[in-house]
Formats: sequence, structure tokens, C-alpha cells
Amino acid sequence: MSEYFRLKIDESSELELINESHADELFALIENNREYLKEWLPWLDNNRYLQNTIDFIKICQLQYQRNETVQFALMYRGAICGVVGYHRIDWLNRSTSIGYWIGEEYQGKGLVTKSCARVLDYSFGRMGLNRIEIRCATENLKSQAIPERLGFKKEGLIRQAEWLYDHYVDHVVYGMLESEWINSERLAINT
Repeated sequence: MSEYFRLKIDESSELELINESHADELFALIENNREYLKEWLPWLDNNRYLQNTIDFIKICQLQYQRNETVQFALMYRGAICGVVGYHRIDWLNRSTSIGYWIGEEYQGKGLVTKSCARVLDYSFGRMGLNRIEIRCATENLKSQAIPERLGFKKEGLIRQAEWLYDHYVDHVVYGMLESEWINSERLAINT
């Protein structure tokens, strides 16, 4: 696997394999959006210092080298605006789940939806995966809108799926199969 690659989304955005050159900018984005992100992301208290972000990136690189996961810096007009990536890939069953987050100031531009579409193209085309999941907190309607726009099937509810600082949240599970994505009109739009 290449140590560095990009997936072009459109003229102003792309996904770059996350690497240590992203550390300062990524940490600054987290810092500037800490309270906003904390509403739905449970890891903010574990990323208080630049070194935490560097450590995260090193883990991502190691997992990528082991063919376990892929994490991308979402770039918009040359600046990091979020992260999109796989949770651990299950190669036996050819499946994974996608996670994402974006800075508040970048919302409303369709960046995450377009990024996820590009990741689906890559997952089903180049990687040969069969199933992709997206899980969102039941109250996180903005996050749920992404798989819904992309045509994912709502498959169910996982009760108390995630500890979010001082309480559990339920997750709604969305799924997309390779055959559904390949047969959708979305593939032609996003290649």
C-alpha cells in the first residue's frame, strides 16, 4: 500500500491519507472546534495536546501499513476541515464502518456527504469491500442526514452504544452494500 495518496472529490476538496504533516493544522482545528465537537465525539478529552494528535496520526499510519484501516484528512481549498475514515476493516467479511467529523465553519457545503461518496467509490471499487456501515447517535440529525442522502438503508438501533462523557447514547445503524452502491446513480456522479 502506498504511504501517501489522495482521493480527489471536486475542484475545491480532496481526501489526503492522514500523515504527520497534518498534525499542527489538525490539532488547531480540534482546538478551535472543541466545544462544538464535544457534543457528539467522545474522544476530545483524550486529545488535549499537540502530542495527542501526533500519536493519533502515528497509530493511523501503523494501522494503514497493517491494512487495518484508512484515515483521511478532509481538505477544502487547501486547508484541513475534518477527518473521514474507516474504523477497523473486517477483511474476512469485506466490511467496515465509516466515521467522520468536520469543523463547524465548514458545515453546509456538502463536504462530508461528497467525501463519504468518494470513500464508498474507493471502498467498493478499489478495495473490494462488500458492506459499509455508518453509525450515528439517534439525536445527531446532521450526522444521520449523510447516510440518508447517500441512500444507505436504516437497519436498526443499538441501545446505549456509546459513552459520551456523562451519559450513554443510542446509535442508529445504516448500511450500504456494494451491489446497492454500484447499481445506484451516485457512482457515476462521484467517479
